[in-house]
Amino acid sequence: MCVSRLAQSLTLFLVLAALTGCATGTAQPSRPRGPDPYFTAMYGPQPDEAFPLPATDIRKVDPRFLRQQVPYVTHEPPGTIVIDTPDRYLYLVQGGGMALRYGIGVGKAGLEFAGEARIGRKAQWPRWIPTSDMVAREPDRYGPLAGGMDPGPTNPLGPRALYLYQDGKDTLFRIHGTTEAWSIGNAVSSGCIRMFNADVIDLYNRVPEGTRVVVIQAEAPMSAAVLPLEPPIGAPVEAPIEASTDDTPLAF
Repeated sequence: MCVSRLAQSLTLFLVLAALTGCATGTAQPSRPRGPDPYFTAMYGPQPDEAFPLPATDIRKVDPRFLRQQVPYVTHEPPGTIVIDTPDRYLYLVQGGGMALRYGIGVGKAGLEFAGEARIGRKAQWPRWIPTSDMVAREPDRYGPLAGGMDPGPTNPLGPRALYLYQDGKDTLFRIHGTTEAWSIGNAVSSGCIRMFNADVIDLYNRVPEGTRVVVIQAEAPMSAAVLPLEPPIGAPVEAPIEASTDDTPLAF
């Protein structure tokens, strides 16, 4: 009798222990996921730059605005840059119905420009000068910078700038880096087309002067899909934007 009761007690104890273990296992909160390691490496620090760049903070960036290869149907030949301002994408057209897609932030000037142009000049670590309109609009902020800002990590143009020309004349429209990673994917108050610093460096290295650029405003591009070709492993402050390496103030 005693042995039977002991066996029953032991069985009840094991059952309760198992139930408690299950309850404990389900109650444990899941660990919050950070940025995908694939993109973390892509936007890591760049110590070899003239002004070493820290890693880009992409924690609050929608992953669709991170650099990735996507299926893309267009009449434009490979090597063309297509800027889709409504959807906040810049495409570098590739062969085989593909494109390299970058997220962008679009400023006032970027929302006003449409049509075709060519990259007439490329600059590494350009200087920046606020326009007279910017100084007049916010003298306390831009007045001290009226003489220009030297290249460096705090320069709003970032590490690279691509200057767009039409018929050999400067359009005052730029593609450049940014000091505000959070602004990518958004419409911002100033500037043209801003990119993550790592992305504008990547684009700068891929395209030569003379590259054709198509800027679309009202209509979306002929993109058949926007999903990554290979999914990665695991998954309002007004900012000055425009600049010129020759110290020419730019229009907004």
